[in-house]
Amino acid sequence: MQLPRWWELGDPCAWTGQGRGTRRMSPATTGTFLLTVYTIFSKVHSDRNVYPSAGVLFVHVLEREYFKGEFPPYPKPGEISNDPITFNTNLMGYPDRPGWLRYIQRTPYSDGVLYGSPTAENVGKPTIIEITAYNRRTFETARHNLIINIMSAEDFPLPYQAEFFIKNMNVEEMLASEVLGDFLGAVKNVWQPERLNAINITSALDRGGRVPLPINDLKEGVYVMVGADVPFSSCLREVENPQNQLRCSQEMEPVITCDKKFRTQFYIDWCKISLVDKTKQVSTYQEVIRGEGILPDGGEYKPPSDSLKSRDYYTDFLITLAVPSAVALVLFLILAYIMCCRREGVEKRNMQTPDIQLVHHSAIQKSTKELRDMSKNREIAWPLSTLPVFHPVTGEIIPPLHTDNYDSTNMPLMQTQHPENLHISQISANGKAPLTSTSV
Repeated sequence: MQLPRWWELGDPCAWTGQGRGTRRMSPATTGTFLLTVYTIFSKVHSDRNVYPSAGVLFVHVLEREYFKGEFPPYPKPGEISNDPITFNTNLMGYPDRPGWLRYIQRTPYSDGVLYGSPTAENVGKPTIIEITAYNRRTFETARHNLIINIMSAEDFPLPYQAEFFIKNMNVEEMLASEVLGDFLGAVKNVWQPERLNAINITSALDRGGRVPLPINDLKEGVYVMVGADVPFSSCLREVENPQNQLRCSQEMEPVITCDKKFRTQFYIDWCKISLVDKTKQVSTYQEVIRGEGILPDGGEYKPPSDSLKSRDYYTDFLITLAVPSAVALVLFLILAYIMCCRREGVEKRNMQTPDIQLVHHSAIQKSTKELRDMSKNREIAWPLSTLPVFHPVTGEIIPPLHTDNYDSTNMPLMQTQHPENLHISQISANGKAPLTSTSV
């Protein structure tokens, strides 16, 4: 354990001595130190025991103040710290909690709450819940154990049970002892039972409800189940009237005479109230007709035991891999034999083909080859008329009449000659002397 810093260095106001190097703690400092050490060791290894009753609502609050003193630096007496703390709860040796136990914590600055209704199957079996607290500022952790010893309740279960849906409450608000006490008091005034207990509390989100919008301080709603030992009162039976059932089907509020006793603090949806009378053995089970999409009832799931024998999968591996590979190899060999060893060849094909058909085929091949050879020699030389010539007077080389990109289709048959530069020389048929000579 790391000791406080003041224990190592010493408090100038607490030390007294007569010689140099002599140190001694004052009685007040010694008492404070021993109290701090006792608090630390008592909290680290402390286990809490609770004794809830089966069939009765169990609520346990994880107080942040209880865990604040376990995170270093340890606060001094009277010092207030407000570190964000979250909790993780699980059954010892398992990653989650028992099925009947729930946990909720809204923010790291609020207390966590464990709640639920223990079942009769867990009576006499201690349930150890590991509680791990996380300090989100210093990243320190602290662990406690909560031992739940479930006791058997008298007259369990209570024969008459009613479930109310309260719209204007969240589950953590309803779990507060004073709020739950006020609700049970209002139910007792309406029901007048001799014994009344809260059996279970469930958030509407766990029943498929939607998260409300963060406006107008809307609540998610909570289901509260209570049980009593006397039949339901006439006020609670009013919801079963045909008139109220019709109003509920039309999404209208039913007329309940005792609603004003709840309306001051609790807004109850009377259309969602559920009344269960366990004294009547009338089964409400409706026979399900088996058809498409409905699987037979397989009963409760029973996980395999820990004493299962190991299974050898070598044979399954061979059957799964070797048999398909052998079949594929046989098919490959058959195909290779057909493609390679059963070919007739060109000579056998020509022997079975008529001669006239072979002659036609040879002629077609020869013509095709000639056409392909001719298509390769499409580039021919330009005509001589397009090549450069000498000027008859100056002897200079004259460029061709048109370039490579010149369109010969638009070229005139006779070139236009300008009068000022016109010089025409006509040669006689025999080429000896000019016939006429004209100069303009």
